[in-house]
Amino acid sequence: MDYQIVNAEKRHLDALVALEHQCFSIPWTRAQLAAELPDGHHEFLVAEAGDTVIGYVGMMYVLDEGYISNVAVAPDHRRQGIASTLIEALLRRAEELQLSFVTLEVRESNAPAIALYGRFGFTPVGRRKGYYDAPKEDAILMTRLLK
Repeated sequence: MDYQIVNAEKRHLDALVALEHQCFSIPWTRAQLAAELPDGHHEFLVAEAGDTVIGYVGMMYVLDEGYISNVAVAPDHRRQGIASTLIEALLRRAEELQLSFVTLEVRESNAPAIALYGRFGFTPVGRRKGYYDAPKEDAILMTRLLK
């Protein structure tokens, strides 16, 4: 599949909202997604196939710390390397920003995502009890050191 990785823009918001509803039990709102658009504290990358948004990854950063907020790939485009491509691109941005580390939370039952993050050098460093709702579940905190 041919797709490209681009910076998220306002024109992507409707598609991002739709993707959120496909991927998450408690989807982010349009306003929440708009607040994540690239600026001096956010990186937000979109995978586009033509005019169709098929995935995204977002990161907030402060000083030299990065926090991945969400990674999403449309269900009918999973297992094709799109999430890996998005994460690779985001980690390159994190290195360009000279971040010391990048961290994220993942549902403890999401074994495919935990394995994916592990392939990129993220390791479990903690647990957030009852972090997720619908269903209620702990989060595994994973971090990758960059320096």
